[in-house]
Amino acid sequence: MADLSQLVKAYDVRGVVPDQWDETLAELFGAAFVQVTGASAIVTGHDMRPTSPSLSRAFARGAAALGADVTEIGLCSTDQLYYASGALDLPGAMFTASHNPAQYNGIKMCRAGAAPVGQDTGLAEIRELVERWSETGAPASAAATGTITARDTLEDYAAHLLSLVDLTSIRPLKVVVDAGNGMGGHTVPTVFAGLPLDTVPMYFELDGTFPNHEANPLDPANIVDLQKRVREEGADLGIAFDGDADRCFVVDEHGDPVSPSAVTALVAARELARNGGEGVIIHNLITSWSVPEVVEENGGTPVRTRVGHSFIKAEMARTGAIFGGEHSAHYYFKDFWNADTGMLAALHVLAALGGQEGPLSSLVAQYSRYVGSGEINSTVADQADRLAAVRAAYEGREDVRLDELDGLTIAAPDWWFNVRPSNTEPLLRLNAEARDEATMAKVRDEVLAVIRA
Repeated sequence: MADLSQLVKAYDVRGVVPDQWDETLAELFGAAFVQVTGASAIVTGHDMRPTSPSLSRAFARGAAALGADVTEIGLCSTDQLYYASGALDLPGAMFTASHNPAQYNGIKMCRAGAAPVGQDTGLAEIRELVERWSETGAPASAAATGTITARDTLEDYAAHLLSLVDLTSIRPLKVVVDAGNGMGGHTVPTVFAGLPLDTVPMYFELDGTFPNHEANPLDPANIVDLQKRVREEGADLGIAFDGDADRCFVVDEHGDPVSPSAVTALVAARELARNGGEGVIIHNLITSWSVPEVVEENGGTPVRTRVGHSFIKAEMARTGAIFGGEHSAHYYFKDFWNADTGMLAALHVLAALGGQEGPLSSLVAQYSRYVGSGEINSTVADQADRLAAVRAAYEGREDVRLDELDGLTIAAPDWWFNVRPSNTEPLLRLNAEARDEATMAKVRDEVLAVIRA
């Protein structure tokens, strides 16, 4: 029996090829996906990793063997797969390991309309079937094998995004785009075509070995080239995409990073304006205080959630929210089937910047009101013990309030911090924020001293 404990994560499948999984397992995943979703038709897509086409095709064979018709959209970004799942109203499977190194690959799965498949929404059952079938042999084929056909959705995906943001009347902008040799190099040329943008491309060549830098723009080391190029070109801004191009990261005209919380607040204000000044906006509990403030100032209702896309999407569906943002630079839109799309967030930033005369640094200043620590990881022997120690250090103080929505959050009038355990590693993750740099540093260092004692 295959050991899938290291392969099937909370929200997706991800592991080293061929050490942890291969085409044989991919075929079983395809069959299990059809069995669990009950689908008579599905859609698949894949990124630029060397192993992606063969794994994706194996999955399609497994799905077709159980009678499902498979539409293959081929090379695509993850949000382009979500578009296809939504527009075609089909369950979907995207073959990507996002920003992980080249030897990794994975599957992000969704039900029709881009509804997430996670541990509690089908992934555990899929894992169970694959484990059983890997021991007993593949399931019996359906009486009629499904068809496998190709379909190109790139133009339709671009048209849908551009129907949601008006960029026709913005002033001309010079934008440097770092695709990190990932799928942004595939989607950006089509989405940006015909817009008043002077696009300076960086690393648009599709290469799943990532020869220039890791395709993870949240790591400061991976945006150094972009920052330098923005300054050299005198560009209005820079945009970096991760490997599967579902996240975008923004730098201003000085090359300074724009916090994903500031992007969340900016897009929230625009989406509220587009919806008559009302609506629910979802934000996770490590986004800046500025996010709920901006939402309320613009007539909206902020709703705070746990970290993780399955929680955000569930709250989006439950509340009918129009937009949701995470500090990891994932952005979710009601008009995109509640799915995350970095490209649509990038278009909002371009539209906001191009709709006024000032530089991006001035535009986002109103959304960057506090000083954040960023996420700081500490390796610990016992997560629960260290979390209890942090709680003991602060509970009983009259100036703080405490909650355990996700890990432990402690908030005072001038600062807050959250400490939460990693689901996959022996780590505690700290995020802290305060009204000024000195207070933030003091709180950060106090909490780290307890965690690392």
